[in-house]
Amino acid sequence: MKKQGIQAFPNYFVGVDSLAQLATRKDRICVLNILGGESRTVTPISHAYSGGNVLFGTSPGRAGQVLETAVGDIPVYNNVREGMEAGHRFNVGVVYLPPAGVRDGVAELIRVNSDLEKVIILTEKVSVHDAREIRALGQQGNVDVFGANCLGIADSWNHVRFGGALGGDKPEETLRKGCIAIYSNSGNFTTTIANYLGLSGWGTTTLVSSGKDVYIHYAPAEWAHGLANDARSKGAVMYVEPGGYYEQDLNLTKPTVACVVGRWKAKLTRAVGHAGAIAGSGDDAAAKEKWCMDQFGVDEIFTPDNPVVSAQGAVVINISHIPAALTEVMALNGVEPDFPPEGNLELKPWFGNNQGIKLPTELDLPIVKALSPYDDQIAAIGKSVGTSYPRQSMKDSSGCSIMDAKTQVTKIFGRSILDLSSLPLESNACMVLLEQDNGPNDNALMNTAIAAYVNMMGDPALAAADAARAAGNAPNSVLAAATSILGPKAVDGARKAADVLIDLFAHLGLMDGTDTKFKLPVIKPTKEQLAALTGESADPKALAMLDAIRKRKASSVFTDFLHGIKGHITADAVLAAITTTIAWSPLMRKRVSRLTVYNLPWYIRCHALMIGVTVPGKEHKKDKFNGIPMKQIMESWTMTELAYLALANEKPTPEILFPFQVLLGLLISNGVGTISAQGAKGGVAADGPESPERVQINKSMVGFLTHTGFAHGGNGYEGIQFLIENFKGRGLDDAANPKHGLDLKQMAEAYATAFGDDKKARKVAGESVRNIPGVNHPVFKGKVVNKDPREVFIDELFKKRNEYNIFHDFYQNVAQALFDAGVTKNVFCVNIDAVIAALLLKLLWPRYISGDYSEASLETAAFTAFLFGRMTGCAGEIDDHMNRGRNMDTRTPASKVSYVS
Repeated sequence: MKKQGIQAFPNYFVGVDSLAQLATRKDRICVLNILGGESRTVTPISHAYSGGNVLFGTSPGRAGQVLETAVGDIPVYNNVREGMEAGHRFNVGVVYLPPAGVRDGVAELIRVNSDLEKVIILTEKVSVHDAREIRALGQQGNVDVFGANCLGIADSWNHVRFGGALGGDKPEETLRKGCIAIYSNSGNFTTTIANYLGLSGWGTTTLVSSGKDVYIHYAPAEWAHGLANDARSKGAVMYVEPGGYYEQDLNLTKPTVACVVGRWKAKLTRAVGHAGAIAGSGDDAAAKEKWCMDQFGVDEIFTPDNPVVSAQGAVVINISHIPAALTEVMALNGVEPDFPPEGNLELKPWFGNNQGIKLPTELDLPIVKALSPYDDQIAAIGKSVGTSYPRQSMKDSSGCSIMDAKTQVTKIFGRSILDLSSLPLESNACMVLLEQDNGPNDNALMNTAIAAYVNMMGDPALAAADAARAAGNAPNSVLAAATSILGPKAVDGARKAADVLIDLFAHLGLMDGTDTKFKLPVIKPTKEQLAALTGESADPKALAMLDAIRKRKASSVFTDFLHGIKGHITADAVLAAITTTIAWSPLMRKRVSRLTVYNLPWYIRCHALMIGVTVPGKEHKKDKFNGIPMKQIMESWTMTELAYLALANEKPTPEILFPFQVLLGLLISNGVGTISAQGAKGGVAADGPESPERVQINKSMVGFLTHTGFAHGGNGYEGIQFLIENFKGRGLDDAANPKHGLDLKQMAEAYATAFGDDKKARKVAGESVRNIPGVNHPVFKGKVVNKDPREVFIDELFKKRNEYNIFHDFYQNVAQALFDAGVTKNVFCVNIDAVIAALLLKLLWPRYISGDYSEASLETAAFTAFLFGRMTGCAGEIDDHMNRGRNMDTRTPASKVSYVS
């Protein structure tokens, strides 16, 4: 018997007269491609929610299989005819086929099943040509088509959904029975709107996800007719995207709120998101807003601050404004919400972390208890200590450092090394691991830890360093020989003690390890925990460290705790107390992982070792280090001062100390792509960061050291050598005195002339032109006057401090003189390598001219200074790779390597 269309649409067939007929308990369904990825997840939920309305599905070649659901298995056949021959009769087809197969799938449904009434197409990007043929097939067969690119239909009254995932994984919670119909171009927002309405007390009748391919089959006109004839629906919500004229001159007979989105898409020339959501001529978001406002008799967009509504409806452009607008519109029609409001759309965070920052009241949102079962999951997360990172390949990647390709300035956790260069070495050594600067208290603790371990008298690592030095090795090899000795057994005691302290204090509410006024409950360590903190006899180093902390007036909850323990506290326990104090705040704010804090003693021991073994073994004595009494070092020396002492064999004056810390700060990192960083990361990858307990931090530090050399690290001496050649024998006594009496301009001009002559001679001879160390840069070139922004920063920094450097001044004169002499086409920049050379030579110039320092000693000092700065940055790369990386992830695939004959 031929099905008759409704009279409202005499020119084409529409079999649905009311929204109440769209999804009923009597409908029976066949699903095409039922075992596809999306259907396999969604169909079982829809089937169970609807009381078992899917009779069978098709999946060519999989006949005999089933799709399991909570209310019974759904049989699978090769095609629709097989399912019907098995006795299944259905009136609804749901299509999950790929775009190219949709037309043929719909044709099959219509051809073999005369009872077919509705087809729902979930597939996205069905071609317009195929969509038109599908429409024609539906008209010829008297079948209503919905979609494409939709999530189907749901009915809250009938407890039915077919097609996609409207209502989510638990549709019974979202699809609340009420009086509001929903029509939406977006499938996901259909569910979101239903959720939002429920919070304001509005339930739903029928929800239609129309889809937003270019061709919409069940369009707003058909929906408006069904809405008019649905006695259950007293009002409606429409979610409208740009593109198409479907909403123009729409005949809406019931109060409606239209949410029109996509103003930002007006200037696009291609689809972003839904294929049909791109405007043509006169169908952008602004045009649709106007159509809807004319329909409702309003002249402005509704907002909570400007609640413009009429009895016919309102227009919003923010989905969160829908409930408020609907409530006001329905009130004008004498319709109250379906049930008491259950909340509002204010942010209700289930968990949060303000990172220790005191926020304004309006931003410091209170945490509310989550719904079950999320509350238990969040509680479990809350009990975890520190953060955790997803693992991924970290080849050529870093969560620690990044160099800006344009400025060549490296940032560590978002902080420029130019800014970090103003901080002491002890602060930067912690910053690269803990993502925050040390305050004076933390620096005092850090300095105590370093001071306690620089004197290595009797340590095999010192013997290894001396042997490497005697064999003529460069500084990196000397430090590597010693560092290889500092294996996991050497630091296990401190790491275990740190673990114990974290376990004891993690859930007491302590947020700052220096907050000695915090009222702690009585803490009773277990026998095993005490064993990790105490030894069989008094430990002189532990006592000296605790005394030094007191003399430095540093505060620590954890060292105070150690004072209260009965027994002999070990040096390992004190070191752990120091590192845990420094790391406690970022650990509790989940800025760093527990793994980082566990390993922090190892990093500090590595830093102290590298500074310590730079000094020959004969200068490590029981009560002195390089001629300085250990008591004095323990109680007052800083890590920066100790590094300079190891380098120059003297305590730096305040005038020397700041330039030295700037020098070390500039050397922290040049980004993850540097050879030194790659060596450090390769050490981690080879051990396997997915089992972080197996990663040997000292070995990864050796990887950094072995990936430095005379071309990377030692090349800083080239700039020093250049400066010595130009200043040797000129009677310069003080490189910091601007009244030095030398004519730098004349010196630079003489050099530029000589260089220009040499350049011409080399070209005539066919030889390569030698570079000037510290002048020019492959990035900062091409302008009339070129500047390296890093050099500019340092120059301005010292000018503000009224500190002069003759070597830096000479470099700037040379760059100008080369241009003035016609040797260069523009003024080359003075690069960061020149700055580093000038800084170091200024510091060591008095020792050099006095004869205490040979040129070979200067070269060693330049190389070692590089290692001191870079060891901190590479520690950050090692820790980052341990936390984020995958096993062997720095290797290069065979497809990316080549053979050279």
